[in-house]
Amino acid sequence: MRHRLSGIRARAISLLKKNDLFRAPVDVVALAERLGLTVVLEELDDDVSGLLMVKGGKAIIVVNAEHHPNRQRFTAAHELAHYALHNSGADHLFVDRKVFFRDEAAATGEDVQEIEANKFAAELLMPKALLGQALEDENIDLLDDFDVHRLARKFKVSEQALGFRLASLQLIS
Repeated sequence: MRHRLSGIRARAISLLKKNDLFRAPVDVVALAERLGLTVVLEELDDDVSGLLMVKGGKAIIVVNAEHHPNRQRFTAAHELAHYALHNSGADHLFVDRKVFFRDEAAATGEDVQEIEANKFAAELLMPKALLGQALEDENIDLLDDFDVHRLARKFKVSEQALGFRLASLQLIS
């Protein structure tokens, strides 16, 4: 599993660099469009963050229009991950319910595709190199709530998502 996750990091960074989007905040919609996907905002049930539909070789990402813009960005990145990592080319549908509130299977590490999609989304929106550059360039103190808030705003992610990412990179405990 660890090997697959390191490959996910490389794939996300490669997509960003190849599409000239390796800068904060990452324009996830532009990346999706450059890969041939359509991204739309729609009113969905509150517990549905988004979905990916692939039919006849065309793919569309639907994001919940009622959710906070930061959540929308993460959802779009998560659905893009399903497309990049799990797309078999056949018609299919991925429906994701509140990606941060993991179900029992995801919490125990059993839902590999969801774990991979979350990892890819985090790598895409908050690449390690860009986080490190921002920490250095902007003299960010990770123990200062205001600085953490500033960093989250720079990357257009929630403080919760940023906290998970910083912990996964072992920059905070």
